[in-house]
Amino acid sequence: MTADTTPDRAALRSWLPGFVALGMIWGSSFLFIKVGVAELHPLHLTLYRVATGAVTLMVVLAVLRDRLPREPRVWAHLVVVAAFGVALPFTLFGFGEQRVESMLAGIWNATTPLIVLPLAVLVFRTERLTVRRAIGLGLGFAGVLVVLGVWEGVGGSHFTGQLMCLGAAACYGVAIPYQKKFIAGSSYSGLSLSAAQLLVATAQLALVAPLVAGAPPVPTGLSAKVVASVLALGALGTGLAFVINLRNIRVAGASTASTVTYLIPVFAVLVGAVVLGERMNWHQPVGALVVLLGVAVAQGMLGRRRPASVPAATRPPVPAGR
Repeated sequence: MTADTTPDRAALRSWLPGFVALGMIWGSSFLFIKVGVAELHPLHLTLYRVATGAVTLMVVLAVLRDRLPREPRVWAHLVVVAAFGVALPFTLFGFGEQRVESMLAGIWNATTPLIVLPLAVLVFRTERLTVRRAIGLGLGFAGVLVVLGVWEGVGGSHFTGQLMCLGAAACYGVAIPYQKKFIAGSSYSGLSLSAAQLLVATAQLALVAPLVAGAPPVPTGLSAKVVASVLALGALGTGLAFVINLRNIRVAGASTASTVTYLIPVFAVLVGAVVLGERMNWHQPVGALVVLLGVAVAQGMLGRRRPASVPAATRPPVPAGR
């Protein structure tokens, strides 16, 4: 039985705690990014969190006696996936959260499935564009315009920050269908591929970060809350969360597990409001609801009950984290 054929009939209590925990971990990641960029350059924050996540998954890999990929072809494709699925989006979210609220970054993350679909259809040709999906894309695009508040005019640091967060989601839109087309058919486990992806991303960031942002600061020179945020982002959001997500797929099925997309912005908004005291304009949560409605329509979550599978290109990425 595979992740794509596992039925969504598991007892609620067997998968709901892990499902909620994953939404909390990934939703809280935007809070930790906000705390981290207060003292760290976004590239340094991404480097530290990815390296921590890589170490975490390598430990899990050793415990489970799994192994890294051996084929050079797979590693070559992982260079692209690591760049667009880890290094670039994590860094863009960091830059974005220097300018916008963490809760707003969480909302922009929810647009990922809407960006994945047109790229999967037009560029990678791994999906077909149906009437239902076109309607979902239209709704999602309208929601994006509402979140941006385009009637108020464009420009300024806040608007730039939102575009950076949207750019981060767009990077996932490249990584997911690319992974579907060139890597998904390999014989290696999701854990193996994700561990390798984080190792490659760590190497990429270790090369780029010093050139752009200078040498990374010594961790002992950082405040305790920033160090804790980096550890939470790496060990929890990029390590443990992956293991939880795999279990959710096995127990609840890919279709149900993928709906964590709807839970992440909810927790991002709650945590940002309660912990950081952030506030949003009225149109941002309204736009978020329209975006999520568009995602639901595009993924076939509304209407009659469908078999427990979801098009691979519209699922969340093999998670290296959020």
